Amino acid sequence: MSVSEPTFLSGANAAFVEGMYEAYLHDPFSVDPEWRHYFEQVRPDGAERAHFPVQQAFLRLAEQRRTIAAAAPSEAPSSVIGAMALINAYRTLGHLAARINPLGSKAEIPVPELDPAYYGLTDADMNVPITEAPLTGTLREVVAQLKKIYCGPIGFEYGELPRLEREWLHTRIESDGGRGRFDAETRKRILEKLNAAEGLEKYLHARYVGQKRFSLEGGETLIPMLDQTIQRAGAAGTHEIVVGMAHRGRLNVLINLFGKPTSELFAEFEGTKDLPEGLSGDVKYHMGYSADVATPGGAVHMALAFNPSHLELVDPVVEGSVRARQDYRGDTQRKQVLPILIHGDAALPGQGIVSETLNMSRLRGYTTGGTLHVVVNNQVGFTTSNPQDVRSGYYATDIAKFIQAPVFHVNGDDPDAAVYACQLAMDFLRAFRKDVFVDLVCFRRHGHNEADEPRVTQPGMYKLVDQHPGTRALYAQALEKDGLLGADEAKQLQNRYRDALDAAQSVAEHAEPGVDKAYLKRWEPYYGKRWTAPGETRVPLAELKKLGAKLTAIPEGFKLHPRVEAIIKARRAMTEGTQPLDWGMAENLAYASLLEQGYRVRITGQDVGRGTFFHRHAVLHNQADGGGAEGELLIPLRHVESGARFELYDSPLSEESVLGFEFGYSSTLPDALVIWEAQFGDFANGAQAVIDQYISASETKWSRYAGLVMLLPHGYEGQGPEHSSARLERFLQLGGEENIQVCVPSTPAQMFHLLRRQMVRPYRKPLVVMTPKSLLRHKLSVSSLEDLADRGYQLVIGDEQVQSGKRVVLCSGKLYFELVEAREKAGARDVAIVRIEQLYPFPATQLREQLLKYPNAQVVWAQEEPQNQGAWLMIRDDLQGCLSEGQTLGYAGRARAASPATGVHHLHAVQQSALIHQALGVAQPALAH
Repeated sequence: MSVSEPTFLSGANAAFVEGMYEAYLHDPFSVDPEWRHYFEQVRPDGAERAHFPVQQAFLRLAEQRRTIAAAAPSEAPSSVIGAMALINAYRTLGHLAARINPLGSKAEIPVPELDPAYYGLTDADMNVPITEAPLTGTLREVVAQLKKIYCGPIGFEYGELPRLEREWLHTRIESDGGRGRFDAETRKRILEKLNAAEGLEKYLHARYVGQKRFSLEGGETLIPMLDQTIQRAGAAGTHEIVVGMAHRGRLNVLINLFGKPTSELFAEFEGTKDLPEGLSGDVKYHMGYSADVATPGGAVHMALAFNPSHLELVDPVVEGSVRARQDYRGDTQRKQVLPILIHGDAALPGQGIVSETLNMSRLRGYTTGGTLHVVVNNQVGFTTSNPQDVRSGYYATDIAKFIQAPVFHVNGDDPDAAVYACQLAMDFLRAFRKDVFVDLVCFRRHGHNEADEPRVTQPGMYKLVDQHPGTRALYAQALEKDGLLGADEAKQLQNRYRDALDAAQSVAEHAEPGVDKAYLKRWEPYYGKRWTAPGETRVPLAELKKLGAKLTAIPEGFKLHPRVEAIIKARRAMTEGTQPLDWGMAENLAYASLLEQGYRVRITGQDVGRGTFFHRHAVLHNQADGGGAEGELLIPLRHVESGARFELYDSPLSEESVLGFEFGYSSTLPDALVIWEAQFGDFANGAQAVIDQYISASETKWSRYAGLVMLLPHGYEGQGPEHSSARLERFLQLGGEENIQVCVPSTPAQMFHLLRRQMVRPYRKPLVVMTPKSLLRHKLSVSSLEDLADRGYQLVIGDEQVQSGKRVVLCSGKLYFELVEAREKAGARDVAIVRIEQLYPFPATQLREQLLKYPNAQVVWAQEEPQNQGAWLMIRDDLQGCLSEGQTLGYAGRARAASPATGVHHLHAVQQSALIHQALGVAQPALAH
């Protein structure tokens, strides 16, 4: 039998497997290689985790039994060892037998490890006295306690965690009896929030028949859960909470927790809400909000992040915003700002950005000190509910295992248990500074939206749903039974809430809705500004030399790699003015000058420390000691910090979540230069949803600004279709209403001024930069220190060599230098070459001034990209509008193509030569094969 099959872990084979495992622990090479490989994969405290939870749990039990046996006297009876293994089995596997489904529609799976006979325990053994704090009594009594705790309305899943965290949890859970104890006041508040949750949905269902709202009915327990979480967080010292969630229940959260005026919501339903000029707006269940909520620890500022229909896309955006808020507060312990992410059970395992975001949760450049994840698990995604079609794991939350996060599965029909699960989650989060999940198992009263008919696809499920009286009714009955509620009080609560809605009153008594005052204060200087706003990007020559000296100062004993040492030596010469500036030095000088002015600089992306193309070298590694740890690194830009922080992190191999994170960060702190660099420009393809939904449209949809910079290496050097184009055309297509800036700088000085311009102007819009690859060390693409000290960013660079002529070639990027070299070889001295360095917003005035020098000229736009890609189709009308009388416009470039570039280098050379000579209007020389 193959050891990869889970069937070998049956009870009959337990002794054999345990014996093999004992031998493996003593000497891994004493067992067969196949078994050794298996144990390496599933060893509980190893680096890798199990693929099968039951296998993992079984081997953890084996390890626990082994530990107990080693600690116990040699004459310890087997019944004691078996009893301890049974106790640990409940802690580890009890969640599989927990009663967490309010519909009760899924058959319970057998859990043989919870049977005393599995460990050879007899009826007599059940009378053995047990003291396993906080559990005491006979084994029979202890098992009864364990069954009540671990197989009740909460399934505690934490077997994947390190030992200290496991022990903290089982001690806490067992001390609390598995559900906590609430006083009458708290339970009445839970009922009030349940009443509000249900009341809003029924009111909207009756008043706005058939309109989409993505009802929370069936999952109303979410509202008291979040309410109590906010209160507990505030009492523990949290000052801000940022919430990210998709559609389901969003309106309920806005009204009943954030205190959004009901009159605003009704206006959105009725289509009468006015929008400020220049905004396109968005549907009501995408909108964000902010409020201050009263808690025992003082007011907590709450922010609900705006979210598009890409359900989990908001996750990294929230994390980035939280990280920025923590940095702004100087909250290095990351306790003052809490992220809460609310997921759907289908989206959680289904959308890859969740995995990407979780992977970032403990990384130094992205951690926020732990996130509370709440899953609204209504057991159906749109029309899909069969687990065989939804996920490969047993639970929707199985993705939490790979970051070793605990999961508390809770029955949505038990609000007390749900509130306790959130309280436990919050206390765990604060104790261990890591993510935790609460899986609220509930149902969906209506279809995917209110116009949908779910009984077509889920007839069995909806027979149970139709029979369900509702969580509010069940909880009210429980309070009446406990003597905490009078016979008519529940009805009176319903009536009062409905009357408040009829009067369009605020129904969240603890929330003070309104604008985020801190956000407005930070962003107010940038409202209403245009891209033409001036800003001083020049830096005095003496200052540049001083900064250059700091950037090239290497401590004694710090050994550089020979190639890096040569680069630093060259940078010293650049600082002294004896060697032209290259791109890497100009870029570092831009960051240094901004840091000295007090701007925070944050750069992330794959390989940004060194630079993908061996050009940046903002982080230097000591070759004498390996350069692996932080203490063995040298970051010269830290030498010029002046009250502002320089942060640079090589990111995980992810585009979408990292870009979303940096957008969230930049949308929170306008005084930070936030940069994301793609390893190659086309890698941004994997983050297209972030670009479409947030970077290009957040301002017009939600009035949310951001100053994020995207550095996208772009240029055709024969590296094939995946490493040539940053898809310039996509960004130009997204350009509208001056929402973004798209630039193609051609010299180091241009890059210097462009980066500085992004901060020193009172203007904050996303900046997309097509950065070079081959130009980084091109003999012609260089600058002087004087270029940094005496000029600003040039939108259009005219031809100083050709002041008159009948042909003008317009271009951007590295193609300019190839055109110049080809012009010299061909002797075409009457062809002017003009660079357009900003493609959006289009610099029509500046280009028109240049073209006026060449009356009656034939104007040609030249590009490396195929005709249906690149800038041509997007700026053709802009170019045409800049022509004067007698001038004509033409195109030179590759023909239309499905792929951005050829993967055959010879064919690339042929195409490149052809377009260059077509642009210059000269004959193409024959190319050697």
